[in-house]
Amino acid sequence: MGGDALTNLPPFIIEDAVSRALEEDLGLAGDITSAACVPADSLSKAVIAARKPGVIAGIDLALAAFRLVDRDIETRVERGDRAPVAAGDVIMRIEGPARGILAAERVALNFLGRLSGVATQTALYVEACAGTKARIVCTRKTTPGLRAFEK
Repeated sequence: MGGDALTNLPPFIIEDAVSRALEEDLGLAGDITSAACVPADSLSKAVIAARKPGVIAGIDLALAAFRLVDRDIETRVERGDRAPVAAGDVIMRIEGPARGILAAERVALNFLGRLSGVATQTALYVEACAGTKARIVCTRKTTPGLRAFEK
């Protein structure tokens, strides 16, 4: 896929979750703002950068969002799943049709933000337990529909 394959889940599970998220975000009408304001032939470049220090997770879902919206969007992962990042570090570079990038970006960012938050908090707990007999284990307290990814 391009990330670090954090979940080892089959692509159809990732694509199903991302498709549902895109459907929820865009609805039946699609991205009407971009359709009204951005010329159809407009090309763009974008980066996804870390807002604060943390641990990256959700790369495969972000990649799927861009791919499912427009196969002409090119992505390059700079920091994969499990990678520590500082504020400002570039995580991913995106290039292609502007309308497609804009239609996919919210879903991609939502998955990256949510899952990176879980990974970052987990890393803090692991660090806090270092040198003790305590162990960090899985939880069933997950977001409906996201359990496979949050674990």
